[in-house]
Amino acid sequence: MFADQGTREKIPVTVLSGYLGAGKTTLLNHILHNKDGLKVAVIVNDMSEVNVDANLVKSGNALSRTEEKLVEMSNGCICCTLRDDLLREVQKLAAEGRFEYILIESSGISEPVPVAQTFTYANPDLDIDLTSLSRLDTMVTVVDANRFWHDFASGESLLDRDQGATEADYRDIVDLLIDQIETCDVLLLNKCDLVEEEELVKLEAVLRKLQPSAKIIRTVNGVVDPKEILNTGLFDFEKTSMSSGWIAELTKKEHTPETEEYGIGSFVYRSRIPFHPQRLSYFFSNWPEEVVRAKGLVWIAAHGDYAASLSQAGTSIQFGPAGYWLASLPEDQQREVLESEPEARERWDDKWGDRMTELVFIGIDMNREDIEKRLARCLLSDDEMKQDWSRFNNPLPWVVEEFHN
Repeated sequence: MFADQGTREKIPVTVLSGYLGAGKTTLLNHILHNKDGLKVAVIVNDMSEVNVDANLVKSGNALSRTEEKLVEMSNGCICCTLRDDLLREVQKLAAEGRFEYILIESSGISEPVPVAQTFTYANPDLDIDLTSLSRLDTMVTVVDANRFWHDFASGESLLDRDQGATEADYRDIVDLLIDQIETCDVLLLNKCDLVEEEELVKLEAVLRKLQPSAKIIRTVNGVVDPKEILNTGLFDFEKTSMSSGWIAELTKKEHTPETEEYGIGSFVYRSRIPFHPQRLSYFFSNWPEEVVRAKGLVWIAAHGDYAASLSQAGTSIQFGPAGYWLASLPEDQQREVLESEPEARERWDDKWGDRMTELVFIGIDMNREDIEKRLARCLLSDDEMKQDWSRFNNPLPWVVEEFHN
């Protein structure tokens, strides 16, 4: 069916992400009205049974029936329940051979990474390989400048707002916002006319800390030069998926203090002494409000020799076992990894191996000294280091069984 695809140029694709109400449909209509004759196919994803966003595109009269096509994907999300359907729809559009570009408006609760993976890796179950038909050109995230802090600090889940993809969709809104910001090539800060300049600059600085690699563009009513999000050639899966601010902090060879504009800063906390689980739990329950984002691996003194993962955004704190420490594995497996990964060898401790805490903190007007002192009080004392760690009270979520063979 696709025998001639080798001679046909792959169709470039731009994906629009952003929380509900950020202005994705307005942006889409603007692009369609200013595409300079580009033959575009549009896929609009909406969680509701009636695809409201698709209707808005239709009513905007932005599509020419002879040159363009609108595909509606309703009652599900293309990052999960409708992922296979997305594959099929893009395959069909490529087979038509008459489009020069595909624009995808994902649902407001869609996560960018699974969508990007759809265009990056073949799906053996469906025998569809979009990498031979299309190329993901740009991942765009639209942020509502006027409501960002309200949603960020709401403490609500998607289910609290009846916006979950399924009845078991327990994601917090703040985690979704962070996912969409941390994985993109272009970040459009929309509705800037509704925010005072000083607050806008401050928000922009926070977004830059959270996502230092993406191009940030201010917009009003989604008005942007189409060249900023079409045929940019910006997307690279490895680069885009590793472009978040916390990863950038961890990979810095040296962390030199920087001028903190509007009090927005970051630092990395490292320790070769494990946390007492009960004292760390108390720290979590009294989390410093000035910390906007924290992420990394944690070493705690608990049953089972496992690393823990911490991911905090706003009022949401996710914590739990992440897998075995390399130092807990058989020596032959340790040797194999250390020989193939020079960075792991450089960080290796003669006594504790790779066991350590490494946390990135990003926030506004953070008192680094105070936060580090509070964390230091959670570490084991010299006497506790000699005790049986499995006997310590551990109120943290710690499901050890899931790591047993």
